[in-house]
Amino acid sequence: MDAFYASVEQRDRPELRGRPVIVGADPKGRGVVAAASYEARRFGVRSAMPIGRAARLCPHAAFVRPDMEKYGRVSAEIMAILDTFSPLVEAVSVDEAFVDLTGTGGLHGSPVEAARRIKARIVEATRLTASAGLATNRFVAKVASELEKPDGLVVVPAGQEASFLAPLAIERIWGVGKVMAAELRSLGLTTIAQLQAYPRHALVQRFGRHGESLHELAFGRDASPVEPFAAAKSMGAENTFPVDCRDASTLATTLREQAERVARELRAEHLAAARITLKLRYADFHTITRAWTGEPTQDGLEIYRRAATLLERERVTEPVRLIGLSSSSFQPEATGQLPLLDPTTVRRERLARATDALARRFGDDTVVPAALAPSRPRRRRSPGAADTV
Repeated sequence: MDAFYASVEQRDRPELRGRPVIVGADPKGRGVVAAASYEARRFGVRSAMPIGRAARLCPHAAFVRPDMEKYGRVSAEIMAILDTFSPLVEAVSVDEAFVDLTGTGGLHGSPVEAARRIKARIVEATRLTASAGLATNRFVAKVASELEKPDGLVVVPAGQEASFLAPLAIERIWGVGKVMAAELRSLGLTTIAQLQAYPRHALVQRFGRHGESLHELAFGRDASPVEPFAAAKSMGAENTFPVDCRDASTLATTLREQAERVARELRAEHLAAARITLKLRYADFHTITRAWTGEPTQDGLEIYRRAATLLERERVTEPVRLIGLSSSSFQPEATGQLPLLDPTTVRRERLARATDALARRFGDDTVVPAALAPSRPRRRRSPGAADTV
């Protein structure tokens, strides 16, 4: 989808159409940009940019707080449309999906015709535009989809994958972020064409298995299938503080709340996580991650304890801008040994499921750990009065 969150807001609020729109945190705060309309992008505003920088680049923009519930409803409409074109639809995020059109010609015409029909159906149903890439595999289709936004359709014929990719920057390749791009540039590689010409054995010697992947992707080779029911690889939560935080108790309390959110999501998916990762971003934007791998768990307290141990080991002395917690290395729930050996864990799991049921009915804040309950001043009792709960 094209600038999805911002486009939904422009659709629903006529006064925003044609204006730069930035969806994200309060521009006077410390958060980031969730989405920027194409009018805002002309001023250099991009997703994940600090909101303060976006406000400096485009001070006349309309700043809108995200409405994730609304975006989720629109996303469901779009995914339902895709499902009518193929049984193989892999949702990558709320606004992006892969569709395998193999064997659908009898119903929807050629793949190019099907792609055009998908785009037209989305506009008709949602009044929003989508950009599509059509190719023989996921990687090349993904790259193609990004080249002619908004409302684009880029087709890469079979056999032309390498020539299509050749003039593009190395950052277009999956797995090439800032660090990897810097390493490749140190080898004199700035375009995919140069990467194609670089000896495969030298890439493998320098980067190991990742070097093999770089070589294959540079030529547009990707055998990964479209997986309609692919499991999530991680679940997490993070918070950016309004003011850089030096207070250890605030860091711990924030981490405790994040642990409960992650645990609730794990239980909803009937998963347990073996790996817990702590993320810290300091005031100078230096970011670190630290991880703990142990028995699979979906218990909020246990997740917090592991993350808190990582935080204690880090011995934070600099002000913290952002703290986050994520879980990964998933297994089906109750596959570890701990629930079988520790009755306390079993009781906590039963309690957690009871509070999950209450949260679904009455809201997430209905029952919370005492550490997260807001402090309230004690009421003065009249003589002879009984306490009430």
